[in-house]
Amino acid sequence: MKQILLINDVVGCSNVGMVAMLPILTYLGHAAYNLPTSLVSNTLDYGRFSEMDTTEYMRRTIPVWRELGFRFDAICTGLMFSEEQSELVADLCEEQRLLGTTIFVDPIMGDAGHLYNGITEQSVRQMRRMVGVADLIFPNYTEACYLTDTAYHEEGMTWAEAQQMLDGLVALGTRSAIITSARVEGRSCVVGRRSEKPLAGFAQRLEEGPYFRLDYDEIPVLFHGTGDIFSAVLMGHLLNGDSLRESTRTAMDVVSRLIERNRDLPDKNRGIPIERCLDLL
Repeated sequence: MKQILLINDVVGCSNVGMVAMLPILTYLGHAAYNLPTSLVSNTLDYGRFSEMDTTEYMRRTIPVWRELGFRFDAICTGLMFSEEQSELVADLCEEQRLLGTTIFVDPIMGDAGHLYNGITEQSVRQMRRMVGVADLIFPNYTEACYLTDTAYHEEGMTWAEAQQMLDGLVALGTRSAIITSARVEGRSCVVGRRSEKPLAGFAQRLEEGPYFRLDYDEIPVLFHGTGDIFSAVLMGHLLNGDSLRESTRTAMDVVSRLIERNRDLPDKNRGIPIERCLDLL
């Protein structure tokens, strides 16, 4: 059993973010803890929401954990709301990484070629520092474009361009990377590049080559929180000893099964009721 710290926002009335990730990681045999970056009433798609910044809580909590000697086998970071939060979290990750902690970064910033509301170019620069302390990052195609300062193309990329983008992410400091929601030569896929050397915390199949591409068929249903589900399944299997390629394929298949089972739910803004679907993991 691995000790995993999730650093992300907590949404009160939706199965997204940490609310979706905690039961998955627990089901996969790990102990999951949390450090919220913000408390949000509901997803923004409802048109109205309330949000509380938790930077002060983070500022007071991290020194207490240091005093108590708390350590984690893995940390996964998500949405950041300020430069101070990014600095606090990056410092914590750098410190824990020296102790052998595996650092996962989900650079949540945008989708479909655009940044989310409230995310700025300054946010992108801050996220590049987080990428620099990571063992593995998993941006979507839009986020990878912003991180690498690459033009977004709705039609996607060639395989050579996908490999070049993965190389650009690794050049920012992360040891390995995958890009979700990619489109390569007309096919929806997830592409990845493993580390060039073994990493503490999860297995590498060095004989498989540095790059991989995993195609999938899109399901025309939009649920919030599927990226968080993907991340949790990916990390859970990596920390259980599966390779990056194997864990990525498993996470893709789980998300597909969850969408298929719940595609008729009327309010998809609330995400997938994961506790009712743990048998699909």
